[in-house]
Amino acid sequence: MASPQPQPQPPPFAAQNPTAQGPGQGPPGAGALPGAFANLQISRGSAPPPGAPRGLTPQQAPPAFAARPGPPPPGSAVARPTFPGSPPAPPFVRAPTAAASAAPPFGGPPGSVAQVPPPFGGPPGAASQPPPPFGGPPGVVSQTPPPFGGPPPAATSQPPPPFGGSSVAASQAPPFGGPPGAGSQPPPFGGPPAAGSQPAPPMFGGPRPAFPRPPGPAAAASSQPMPPSFGAPQQPPPAFTGQTPFGGLRPGGQTPFAAQSAPMAQQLPFMGPPRANAPTFGPPSWQTQGAGSGAMQPPMRMPGLPGSMQPNTLVPPGTPTIPYSPHAGTQVSTPSKIDPNQIPRPMPEASVIIYETRQGGQATVPPAASSEFIVKDTGNCSPRLMRCTVNQIPCTGDLLTTSAMPLALMVQPFALPHPSEEPIQLVDFGEMGPIRCSRCKAYINPFMRFVDQGRHFICNLCGFRNDTPRDYMCNLGPDGRRRDADERPELCRGTVEFVATKEFLVRDPMPAVYFFLIDVSMNAVQTGATAAACSAIAQAISDVPEGPRTMVGIATFDSAIHFYSLKRAQQQPLMLIVPDVQDVYTPLQTDLILPVSECRENLEQLLESIPTMFENNRVADSAFGAAMKAGFLAMKSTGGKLLVFQSVLPSLGVGSLSSREAEGRANITTGDKEAHKLLQPVDNTLKTMALEFAEYQVCVDVFLTTQSYVDIASISVVPQTTGGRVYYYYPFSALSDPAKLFNDLRWNISRPQGFESVMRVRCSQGLQVQDYFGNFCKRVPTDIDLPAIDSDKTVMVMFKHDDKLQENAECGFQCALLYTTVYGQRRIRVINLSLSCTSLLSNLFRYADLETQFACFLKQAANGISTSPLPRIRDEATNTCINILQSYRKHCASVTSSGQLILPEALKLLPLYTLALVKSVGLRTDGRLDDRSYWMSLVSSISVVLAVPLVFPRLIPIHDLTSRADDDSIIPSPLMLNSENVQDDGIYLLENGEDGLIYVGNMVNPATLEQIFGVSSLAALPAQLVLDQFDNELSRKVNEVVNEIRRQRCSYLRLRLCRRGEPSGDFFRSFLIEDKAPGVFSYVEFLVHVHRQIQSKMT
Repeated sequence: MASPQPQPQPPPFAAQNPTAQGPGQGPPGAGALPGAFANLQISRGSAPPPGAPRGLTPQQAPPAFAARPGPPPPGSAVARPTFPGSPPAPPFVRAPTAAASAAPPFGGPPGSVAQVPPPFGGPPGAASQPPPPFGGPPGVVSQTPPPFGGPPPAATSQPPPPFGGSSVAASQAPPFGGPPGAGSQPPPFGGPPAAGSQPAPPMFGGPRPAFPRPPGPAAAASSQPMPPSFGAPQQPPPAFTGQTPFGGLRPGGQTPFAAQSAPMAQQLPFMGPPRANAPTFGPPSWQTQGAGSGAMQPPMRMPGLPGSMQPNTLVPPGTPTIPYSPHAGTQVSTPSKIDPNQIPRPMPEASVIIYETRQGGQATVPPAASSEFIVKDTGNCSPRLMRCTVNQIPCTGDLLTTSAMPLALMVQPFALPHPSEEPIQLVDFGEMGPIRCSRCKAYINPFMRFVDQGRHFICNLCGFRNDTPRDYMCNLGPDGRRRDADERPELCRGTVEFVATKEFLVRDPMPAVYFFLIDVSMNAVQTGATAAACSAIAQAISDVPEGPRTMVGIATFDSAIHFYSLKRAQQQPLMLIVPDVQDVYTPLQTDLILPVSECRENLEQLLESIPTMFENNRVADSAFGAAMKAGFLAMKSTGGKLLVFQSVLPSLGVGSLSSREAEGRANITTGDKEAHKLLQPVDNTLKTMALEFAEYQVCVDVFLTTQSYVDIASISVVPQTTGGRVYYYYPFSALSDPAKLFNDLRWNISRPQGFESVMRVRCSQGLQVQDYFGNFCKRVPTDIDLPAIDSDKTVMVMFKHDDKLQENAECGFQCALLYTTVYGQRRIRVINLSLSCTSLLSNLFRYADLETQFACFLKQAANGISTSPLPRIRDEATNTCINILQSYRKHCASVTSSGQLILPEALKLLPLYTLALVKSVGLRTDGRLDDRSYWMSLVSSISVVLAVPLVFPRLIPIHDLTSRADDDSIIPSPLMLNSENVQDDGIYLLENGEDGLIYVGNMVNPATLEQIFGVSSLAALPAQLVLDQFDNELSRKVNEVVNEIRRQRCSYLRLRLCRRGEPSGDFFRSFLIEDKAPGVFSYVEFLVHVHRQIQSKMT
């Protein structure tokens, strides 16, 4: 069987240096820690008996398939990833016979050279450079970027071999943009830029045990998963048959707080393998219970606590412990001290996991979202695209209620894959369209069962018996599966894309339209925000290749709106002024939005002259709402993206606002119960406007470059309703923020995304969708409309029971997303997940997904801030944690002593993350209204992988990077978030995915200051930080760390300098979650409080 010729794979991303960079009330009694603290115990599930691993780590692969370097084996195929920004690709076609001639490389005749994907909006064009890895750190590069939407040029010509053997193939389209990344060659147009040429560490770490699967109806079966191969992005292949390797794209690199596999122990027959996606903590102690107990093992005891045993010792059943009474006034005469190193904390993970989504006909437990893993789609979708809060579904609503855990899906349809993963395959059924259930309209998927020799199929969601179309019939094998199942992606892959037929088109697919609105009021011009916006737009547009489907328009506004005609025939742009900001209109029906090829020169000339044109502007007012309305009217016939740069509070015209900041600060300080209403929009004017925008497929993104209050609570309604987001630069600095503004804009335009989208999630009978959460417009109960959706957006879907599920059966979930690619092709992305049902409460806790549950709690808290007082939101978050742990303690734990705090293995970090949520920016009583409103806006669409870092950041020492071995990872292991780890002679970086705080101690060695900042004393440190790279090893490594974080987070990471004794230093210390703060628990105190509440509920 033939396959496309292998293409050279560039080396991993090389970090580069950017040229410019930019407390609530706790429960009473929290202050005093009892003299004797109860035993903190972690209940661990049992592991399967030692045996052959179910998967290979990269290091276990045969030498012929090593990760580097050397040529690929003959005949290896390189697959292309599918991204929503892809041009139309040949569909998956099957030949009548197995034999085939050698396939040409991606669409060319035999012997033809590889080509890059066509430019954005234009026809395919040849190129001689193979692309670099998908992603890289931000920074500014000096070379010309690759075509918009095409893969970037390669950083090397050394082709590494594929990581594994052959697998199933289908046609694939090229990626549209990529995550922030760069190498020695220019980064793709679409990643936050970076500059420099430092190489990244090897992609893969040490070996790791394969993930076990939870118990299911089928018998357990062990198999060796096929390691994926590396696929270099190239032109989409022609229609071909056979198999493809596993390749794909995703920002690589190690993410923080990854899971660690549990040690091996005897397996519990009724429980199945242990939870695999929770980080381990401390040296574990193990004990096996009999199968008939129906309870989890006694948890590990803490060294240094009364009655505890040392690590790595078995705790016999019934081992006595010193009782602990938490009631007020009770004291234990024997004092004890808690060892901070033994309480649960996240542990970093260094190895790469190879994860098969199903084994032996059963779903497997996904790795932690924060770990680095390579997915092999064997029936269930990648957990990056969709993951559930529990990996076994409760059979009844009463069981779910008893557990106190939520049942929800986190859906991120365009999540970036790992570079070594198989691409999503495109299938074209022609005029017939994709096969669907006649009753519930679910799309064909691997879990639909064919019967009667293939003449009928039974829907896995509603159970309806459907007739198989004659052209789709195939005989069944001895195992009851279709004989061609492994050749059809829709029957063997959890995620697939279908070419949409005419029935899914209500109009011609929309072009890729970008309309820019720039604030030119006096404040915006004087602070440099206008110049920064023009520069960012000019740099971003300069990378957009000319094509008929790429269209742009531009307008400026202050107290009036200024449109610009950019026709090539004009010697210079023509300004058209709209003075009426109450009854808005557009001066021309045409010529305001033109193809880039027709207006590039005039657009660049205009962007260069705007700051000069308005440099003496003395108009302080801003007609923000009117400008958006006018921009929408210009885009109404096409739809597209409206990108607004705003610097001051809207004060004129439609949607004008007034300052509520002083009122909000006074109300929160005095504990006003109505203070939360200031986090609601002033009125429905902007909401009504946003609903109209969404109806005509216009997505709004707002870039707030401000130094004052702008009422984000009101403004954010527009992007949240239209599928966009708010970008917030406060206080805006003309020195350090333009680089971040440019990177944010470029990634916004170039990341994988789709337009005029509609999404629906279906589920098995017995469950129903309760609600959706995210940035979208909802007109009907079953569907959500997304004028635009991209790789950073996540939608949370909550479920509830409406009937009983059958035990040991499987419960299916299917997300269907209809969207238009940036190349104008209408597609349907179908994502499937099938999980076992259980009637055992212990299985719900064993297979709980901590990070997904916490993301759910985070979104629920953010959603309630504007409708409930902050103390109530904090209490609700704390009570959710207590109720879950109390349910486990009451129904699943075998230990009966009331003096033990028992934490389930899978959720042992829930108290820590809950405390971090309570102390987060969104739930503190201090801070600005806009800061809290922005936090709420950000959380509404945040992904699972970024949810934990947002409230539980990483603390990284950067003053001693030169003492680390060269073979270590770029980013040092994070420190615990307490003041004991912050020394006066150190420099630390604290990052949460959005911002980076660099804390400088008062006793730092002047030589270290000189190497990192270029100054020799603390007094000489600049107020606004721009992290330059100097000619020394420490500076180089600090820049490598920052760039690696930016690459991991797909964010440019705004840096801020903090010093002890200043407000900035206090702000930094407010993120040290484990420390006690006024009116707020420390971590140890919070554990005591949780224990008290559980004991109170038990009695």
